[in-house]
Amino acid sequence: MSPPPTFRTVVEDHGPMLSRIAAAYEANPALREELNQEILLAVWRALPAWRGEASVRTFAARIAHNRAVDHVARQAARPRSAVLDESLPSAAPSPLETLEQRDRHERLLRAVRRLPLPLRQVTIQTLEGFTPAEIAEVLGVNANTVSIRLTRAKAALKLEMEKGS
Repeated sequence: MSPPPTFRTVVEDHGPMLSRIAAAYEANPALREELNQEILLAVWRALPAWRGEASVRTFAARIAHNRAVDHVARQAARPRSAVLDESLPSAAPSPLETLEQRDRHERLLRAVRRLPLPLRQVTIQTLEGFTPAEIAEVLGVNANTVSIRLTRAKAALKLEMEKGS
């Protein structure tokens, strides 16, 4: 059994083949260069284990193929990316809209806190999605009373919100 060839010899003799193998698996030039480096590193690490059972060319090609397959599998697992077109409108609210919404929410909350307790109770439960009948059951009053309180609460909140504008 002959000693393993030097890394330099492998690169000189088979480097172009290894680059072609990398190019066959990766179209992106930057990723192809990365793959080529991975292949060369793997060859360098594996050379001490070369036992002469196959030619150096076959040995290097097999390492390159295995690295390339691993590379393709890693790339397939990565999320796809695309260039972001700044001209596309966003469905998300703008920072200004978010700030305005937050401000309206805070003003509404302060206005609700200033309501008398009976009006505050029906308002909070209405904002939570309860129906007047459900609110009446929770508060132990009839649905008509809830409707009257809601009407008064809406009028008071409207005045408060207009004052704050």
